[in-house]
Amino acid sequence: MNDKKPFILVSNDDGYHAKGLNSLIHFLADMADILVCAPDSARSGYSTAFSAVTPLRLKKRKSHAGAEIWSCNGTPVDCVKLALSELCPRLPDMVIGGINHGDNASVNSHYSGTMGVTREGCMKYIPSVAFSLCDYHEDADFEPLRTTIRQIVKKVLEVGLPRCVCLNVNFPLVDAFKGIRVCRMAKGRWLHEVSHANHPRGYDYYWLIGDYTNDEPEAEDTDNWALTHGYIAITPTTIDVTAHEAVENIRKWF
Repeated sequence: MNDKKPFILVSNDDGYHAKGLNSLIHFLADMADILVCAPDSARSGYSTAFSAVTPLRLKKRKSHAGAEIWSCNGTPVDCVKLALSELCPRLPDMVIGGINHGDNASVNSHYSGTMGVTREGCMKYIPSVAFSLCDYHEDADFEPLRTTIRQIVKKVLEVGLPRCVCLNVNFPLVDAFKGIRVCRMAKGRWLHEVSHANHPRGYDYYWLIGDYTNDEPEAEDTDNWALTHGYIAITPTTIDVTAHEAVENIRKWF
């Protein structure tokens, strides 16, 4: 590892083998030394969960584009914690989650293991960014993201990010991006989330699926609007979840 080059820690929630992660490595291999520690299989929806009672294991995998790759049997956050403790030769200059196969805009960012990676890095005061493409296919085409990802990574490495602020970057699935919008998270909900069925052996079972609805479709300053209209959405995301505008009103209760 070259101490003169930036050092980036990469993880995801789709697994170390995912095309999105390996595309990201390929995009950035000439810009930084890269260490990957990612789940050994898909861990979508794990958010910032970590393993409190399950022993964790690390396994070194075949390097890709010069990046050192490890897998872990835990969650995306477990991967970051283990990498920082056991694998990183020095503190990373940046933590990146992704590239995720699927949309992590609006409330999806709360459920996302990709954002879990990014929040964990951010909570360690390391500049952190999540990248997602609104395409769930295993063989999604990530090449159109190359230029913008390199641009964002280069800028973050140069100037950093405010402490406790990370970036949630979502790319629409379009033939050509119209541009970049720096925007807020849309207000939305998942509806009809539970599907019930009867198993042939006589018991009930359930699938969590659902339909997402944007509750403010006309608001042009949101990530959902940007993606729907063909723009790349960058949402600065804070670790501090305090509703500061409500503090004074709630104080009056007491």
